[in-house]
Amino acid sequence: QVQLVEFGGGLVQAGGSLRLSCAAETIFSIDAMGWYRQAPGKQRELVAVISSGSTANYAESVKGRFTCSRDNAKKMVYLQMNSLKPEDTALYYCNAKLYGSNWYSGDYWGQGTQVTVSS
Repeated sequence: QVQLVEFGGGLVQAGGSLRLSCAAETIFSIDAMGWYRQAPGKQRELVAVISSGSTANYAESVKGRFTCSRDNAKKMVYLQMNSLKPEDTALYYCNAKLYGSNWYSGDYWGQGTQVTVSS
């Protein structure tokens, strides 16, 4: 119902920047979009979520460093990551939420893109 493909992960030194992009392919309107991450041995955690009206909320650990934005016309969501720290190293997943009780409602996930921050 919704296919998500992430781009832009990679290896960067501490203090550097990366920009993640996620393209959604769907015939349905997407409500919230966002980014989650999962480090080895840890649970997946929310990084940022952005509403269809572009109101974004962030995890405390990334506030002031990461910026989430979206282009509804292109069905894209972005994550600009600045001042990266080694603890930001994780597999980053794009997420799309379709609200409601329709057969296609629910959470959708991309395949993940690796971000590695070296010290």
